[in-house]
Amino acid sequence: MLTGIAASVLTLSAIQIPASAAPAAPTQNSTGTQIAQKPYLGWSSWSLESTNYPGVNPTGGGSWLNEAHVLQQADILAAKFKQHGYEYVNIDAGWVGSFDQYGRPVVDAKKFPDGMKYVADYVHKKGLKLGSYLAVGLDLKAYNDGNSPIFGTTDCHTRDLVYPDLRQTSGWDNQSYQINFASPCAQAYIQSEADVLAGFGVDFLKLDGVGPGSFKGDAAHDNTPDVKAWSAALKKTGRSMQFVLSWSLSHNQIDTWKANSNGWRIDTDVECYCDTLVTWNNSVKGRWNDVVQYIPDAGPGHWNNLDSLDVGSGKMDGITEAERQSYMTLWAIESAPLYLGDDLTQLDDYGTKLLTNDEVIAVDQAGVPAKPVSQKSDQQVWYARNADGSYTVALFNLGSAPTSVTANFGDFGLTGTAKAHDLWSHQDLGLSNGSFTATLPVHGSKLLRLTPANPVQVSAPAVVHGTASTPTSVSLAWDASASKLAPVTGYDVFAGGHKVASSNGTGTTVNGLKPSTSYTFTVVAHDRFGRSSAASTAVSYVTPAASGPIVYEAENGSPGGGATVYDCTCSGGKKVGYLGGSGVLTMNNIKVAAEGTYLVKLGYVDGDTSRSAVVTVNGSSFRLPAPGTNDNDWNTARTITVPIYLMAGNNQVIFGNPSDSVFDVDQLTV
Repeated sequence: MLTGIAASVLTLSAIQIPASAAPAAPTQNSTGTQIAQKPYLGWSSWSLESTNYPGVNPTGGGSWLNEAHVLQQADILAAKFKQHGYEYVNIDAGWVGSFDQYGRPVVDAKKFPDGMKYVADYVHKKGLKLGSYLAVGLDLKAYNDGNSPIFGTTDCHTRDLVYPDLRQTSGWDNQSYQINFASPCAQAYIQSEADVLAGFGVDFLKLDGVGPGSFKGDAAHDNTPDVKAWSAALKKTGRSMQFVLSWSLSHNQIDTWKANSNGWRIDTDVECYCDTLVTWNNSVKGRWNDVVQYIPDAGPGHWNNLDSLDVGSGKMDGITEAERQSYMTLWAIESAPLYLGDDLTQLDDYGTKLLTNDEVIAVDQAGVPAKPVSQKSDQQVWYARNADGSYTVALFNLGSAPTSVTANFGDFGLTGTAKAHDLWSHQDLGLSNGSFTATLPVHGSKLLRLTPANPVQVSAPAVVHGTASTPTSVSLAWDASASKLAPVTGYDVFAGGHKVASSNGTGTTVNGLKPSTSYTFTVVAHDRFGRSSAASTAVSYVTPAASGPIVYEAENGSPGGGATVYDCTCSGGKKVGYLGGSGVLTMNNIKVAAEGTYLVKLGYVDGDTSRSAVVTVNGSSFRLPAPGTNDNDWNTARTITVPIYLMAGNNQVIFGNPSDSVFDVDQLTV
């Protein structure tokens, strides 16, 4: 859930149980193992609550939500989708009607006349689980002028939970007061809410509007104490409840999210708040960039959440069939939770086939998030190495015209010939030697399992890339290799046929190089039996001049078309912003001594999810997505390393993007 709906809808809808009700008995997930060992599958109400599709919300935003509709969706989920692993029925915002004398949420009896316990029992009898929703902080209406006592305490009231200035928190700034967890009353209040949910029989909680994130990052929106408090409270109920955070969680706090939750939304809402459920531009396509910085953080117990999966109904979803397939392909290869947002009574045959494709669902449930080989263009290849030695490979055409996309096996460590299997069509495609090419429609995709025809003992390192350079060194990193019989114990780096460095991990610095000189590197893995992999795909970089890297400040360049110089906490105290559309930044006279690819350090500022530039170097362009902070911090600079091909002498570098906003530019170091 996000902004754009009437305040009456965004206000929590709540619950009522007797003050003496005890939490339900502990439960386990369907496999009897620890919760969230795999990404969850299910259905969620928010896509339908938020849409303006004709007839869905007849009396205003969120009016779709009621008991009858939820039970109807649960019936279909149990009958048609449970056999494929879908099990959660998640009720999003809109179920809270008021707050009781203790400030605890009370269910909206008009929407849920039989109460939430009845709904939970109903879905449980069908072998499903019930999900619920609350916003972070103390709801403004629960405050009650500070006079409501906190259940289970003798001297705590709502006035003891908040700061004296009644500062507001959450991503909306009109719904909740920030809770002061220095007060011992605060944990008692969170526990009272958690016990209410457990008493209903809830199996899942989405905590919304959490910061840093939700495009907020100041002290009033630091909800890390809330997340820790909720994590402890849910455990104390004795009921097994999956706990996820929303929305656009800041990656700067990833250690807190991993330690205290089962997942986090990496992005804003996928819904378009329009007359369909989603559109490609708003905001499906952004996930290809936005998820990347979070990929290493996903794993058993906590997963990257990409939001609802609205691919089941062509007439309601608002996207093409090719886009629907690509949408689900990305969710699956990222091991994201798969929760349907469609009206399950309105699914078409194509959507049902997408959502019940067990080969694709198995990719999701394998829990091995894929990585992009490169994002320099709209034609992208993403890969994951599977435990059995095969590779899951997705080809995407994110561009505006049909075109071919090629997966070069060496880029992701696959050597020689491989058997290709199309996971969407369930067809074996025969043998491919060294690469696989597919012609894809606009926003189309191909999802493959590639199995080496002649399996090797040690796989080659994948996606070798430079991370930094000095006049006498180049730093490299790569994705790990795998060995069939013994762990990989190390890597050797070669340049010009000679070993120049070794490493026990997936990165190293090659020293002793000459300034202004081009070097071509390959990496070879070896295991404890001395068996070696094939060499990685080669990469070439030029070292900087002996005088050292040169810093080029963005403010000394030529902003144009509305691009503007601003103050910031960054190099030189200035940056150039308002790039994108007509706004461009031209930086001339970027000088190097020798032609070749340089590891350029880009200083930039991005308080959004992520933004992409079209970088034009001496007339040739490439895409450059840069990870954002999700906390609205447009003051603090970050750096990334960008490989840029430069000519000997002076070069021109232009930052822009005719169709989208760009991060602010601080400086280039070459």
